[in-house]
Amino acid sequence: MKPSFLAHCLLIIGLIFLPVNSQARELIACGHPYYPPVSWVQQQRLIGIAPTVVKLLFGELGYQVKLDIVGNWKRCLWEVKNGHADIVVAAYRIASREPDFSFSKQHIVSDPIGVFVHSVQSKKYHSLDDLKGKRVGLLFGDSFGDKLDKFIASNNHIEYVSQGRQNFKKLAYGRINFMPLGTMSGKLQTKKFGYTQQIITAPFELTTEYYYLAIGRHSELEKHLPYINHRLTELHRNGTIKKLQQKYSNIYLNSQTNVNLNHEAL
Repeated sequence: MKPSFLAHCLLIIGLIFLPVNSQARELIACGHPYYPPVSWVQQQRLIGIAPTVVKLLFGELGYQVKLDIVGNWKRCLWEVKNGHADIVVAAYRIASREPDFSFSKQHIVSDPIGVFVHSVQSKKYHSLDDLKGKRVGLLFGDSFGDKLDKFIASNNHIEYVSQGRQNFKKLAYGRINFMPLGTMSGKLQTKKFGYTQQIITAPFELTTEYYYLAIGRHSELEKHLPYINHRLTELHRNGTIKKLQQKYSNIYLNSQTNVNLNHEAL
């Protein structure tokens, strides 16, 4: 009896999703060091939703994953782009990154973007146009989607810093006018650093971006993207991602801040 068409399909699917040999090499992954609960560095370890998911999925494929702290966010992207590391645990999929990275089709985290401003000045901002000519604080390597990136580059005075908490302090002290940030991460950090009275979100919505798993273009790991997309879809469907979001939000808020914000350079 000839095999059925369905049997052929099941065989192909099985081959795509089949884990690799357990003796596969160790992979190096890095991520954003200041973006809780997606990923951040705590006690010299990269933790969060995305690092956990990356270790889970590539572990299922037979790999060991080393979560490396390579420096700032821009350096992480550079390391994977140039083949010195294998995986960016989570990154926006924007036009400037397409030539250098292959992304999962299924996102890890959705990330609504807000504009964080000083509470005293909040009534001045009703739309994106009200931000023209203002001073904005960004991290090296930051992106908030192609549209907002272009707006900021054309209309704002940009001040870059290497650590996220520096922008929060600068905004609280009126040294910058605003900073764009995912509302989930921004609100967590505002609470963590004790600036809930000084820093709020402006009363208008921007857009929602998405964090995807990213690997270097032409990496041997590209062959695993169908499996990764399949499993990410399952993790959203069964509520795992949502549970990780709550878990790591609590871990971040309950952790000790080991930097004295009052003495940090602006």
